[in-house]
Amino acid sequence: MIRLATDVGGTFTDLVGYDERTGRLFTAKSLTSVDDQSLGVLAAITMSEQRDGLRTRDVTFFAHGGTTVINAITERKGVRTALVTTAGFRDVLEIGRGNRPDLYNLQFHSPEPFVPRHLRFEVRERIDASGNVLTPVELDDLRPIIQSCRQQQVEAIAVLFLHSYANPEHEILCADILADALPELTVCASHEVSRQWREYERSNTVVLNAYVQPIIRHYFARLEAALTDRDLTCPYYAMQSNGGISTFDQATRSPLTLVESGPAGGIAGAARIGAAIGEREVLSLDVGGTTAKCSLIHDSRPTLNAEYRLEHTRIKPGHAVQVPVVDIVEIGSGGGSIAWIDERGALRVGPHSAGSTPGPACYGRGGTKPTLSDAILTVGIFDPANFAGGTMALDKAKAEQAIATVANPLGMSAEDAAMAIIEIAHANMINALKLVTVQRGHDPRDVAFVISGGAGPALAARLGRDLSVKATVVPPHPGIFSAWGMLAAEPRADFRATWFYPLDDAAVSELSRRFSQMEEEAITYFAKGRDAAIQFTYRVEARYRGQEHGVFTLFRRGDDAAAFADRFHTAHEKAYSFRLPDSAIEITTLHLEAVLSGPVIALPKIPRAGRPEAGRTGTRNVYFGTARGWLACPVFDRSRLPAGERLEGPAIVEEATATTLVLENQVIEMTETGILVIREGSRMAR
Repeated sequence: MIRLATDVGGTFTDLVGYDERTGRLFTAKSLTSVDDQSLGVLAAITMSEQRDGLRTRDVTFFAHGGTTVINAITERKGVRTALVTTAGFRDVLEIGRGNRPDLYNLQFHSPEPFVPRHLRFEVRERIDASGNVLTPVELDDLRPIIQSCRQQQVEAIAVLFLHSYANPEHEILCADILADALPELTVCASHEVSRQWREYERSNTVVLNAYVQPIIRHYFARLEAALTDRDLTCPYYAMQSNGGISTFDQATRSPLTLVESGPAGGIAGAARIGAAIGEREVLSLDVGGTTAKCSLIHDSRPTLNAEYRLEHTRIKPGHAVQVPVVDIVEIGSGGGSIAWIDERGALRVGPHSAGSTPGPACYGRGGTKPTLSDAILTVGIFDPANFAGGTMALDKAKAEQAIATVANPLGMSAEDAAMAIIEIAHANMINALKLVTVQRGHDPRDVAFVISGGAGPALAARLGRDLSVKATVVPPHPGIFSAWGMLAAEPRADFRATWFYPLDDAAVSELSRRFSQMEEEAITYFAKGRDAAIQFTYRVEARYRGQEHGVFTLFRRGDDAAAFADRFHTAHEKAYSFRLPDSAIEITTLHLEAVLSGPVIALPKIPRAGRPEAGRTGTRNVYFGTARGWLACPVFDRSRLPAGERLEGPAIVEEATATTLVLENQVIEMTETGILVIREGSRMAR
């Protein structure tokens, strides 16, 4: 009865297994195989078999997350895709939205559409916003489209008609005809992926879903075959971007829901850790090999981004999509992020990464460029002989040689240049963390800060101190925490539908009826019957009359119009800093969150027995900058620390997947379930 999860990152592929009978954990970490990510998964399984005695025939649950979808999109390696849309709307993808993120950028240009104009076809038809047919569909328009798709060697077709969210009749008819005529192609209709208004966002959504659908289908088929050959034949699940899991078949139908698959696992795990320490407000940060990803968990639930945009930056609008994605801010500041000097002579860190091949210079795999990992090793935080539990020796000399390539031009010593690299990465992460807290109306002082990733715990104490969080928390197995989090996730589905109506008591009654219909869809989706333990959460997007955008507000069965309006005013004020209590309110979208209750990974209690500082293994000098210099820090083995153990900083806590640095005037405590909690000394005294 082993539950197994694997997470494919930009640098490493992580594995966590949990034996439900004994509580035993199986862990492994292998380098990601870029060309075929399933090879890295199999390598991690083999490693756990050989080292820990994992038996694949005992696996009863397998969850998988990774970067297949996001890589195909960002690297433009999806399939050749065509778009069939309503006559007059073929250029919606190119026109996009008029709101520019950088208003005064004179070199601004819209992102290149994923479907070139010669593969965007039009069909004469029209349905209005209420779902009424104004112009019947001209099926003869499909004949030249079919012929052109054959000639152009198209592999996927996206079908999107105006207002099909209100009535998909024309989309269904045309998609069926295209699928019959071109059975070798993937045909994806927009109503199958999104039932929300806004034709530009809906166009992007269905196009990108079709763009990656054949790729994820082939990848899952290849992975399933490989797992079956290894005698791992249990149900297979994929980690979704909404913080829940779905079956491989469900994910294949809507692969765009996997766009932030890996990071969502870490956020699900952070919510689980928050619950274990009694904290409902959690700030999550995962510092992987390539990127750092942060998100806010509010009331024990991951926060969803209502307007998720792929490849969005401060100066690029990105590609808006309508799939439920946890609200993540991601920056190119991971352990493998490369330090470099720009044309003005300033030191920069990221966004480019050394990846797994060749990797940081200290890996000894041919890398010569300085990275954040090289800097952490140079200042003494990492132990070169005990990295990754001793399975991978680091070369400190090569790290220092790489650091010298930026230190010498800047006239700095190797340790000062390494500290400068760490400081810049630290500043980048602080900015990202404030984006999901301060700029979202949340005070970091009210949250527990859960930090994971291979490089995260090395930076955790300073980040937590600068944000003034309630506590900084290092979970068990932080270097493979996204995989651990996948075992904390439950099956989940999100259903959204657009419905325009002024808020009154009649509308509230209709909301209840429509949510009941959506509940039936959820029951069918999970296929577990009506007695299944499904938790439903109801949210309604509303706005003041005359506004363009609204805010999602919790809806409770039994609400009247006044009760919901009061809750909406509060939500609007938090989002936009004002309320208009005398203005009319309009409903725009319904959102049903459905979570199927199921087993999740447990946090077994650890022994309390042991003498003070029982886990101490030695002492290591760590460089704290020119003001403090090199300080001798006691080193502890996390696996040997008993429950209730409290240590004062400066100190280092080592484990197989990460190294945690505790600063002066901080205290670290081991909880009864093996979670490390760092607090400021003055706060502990109170």
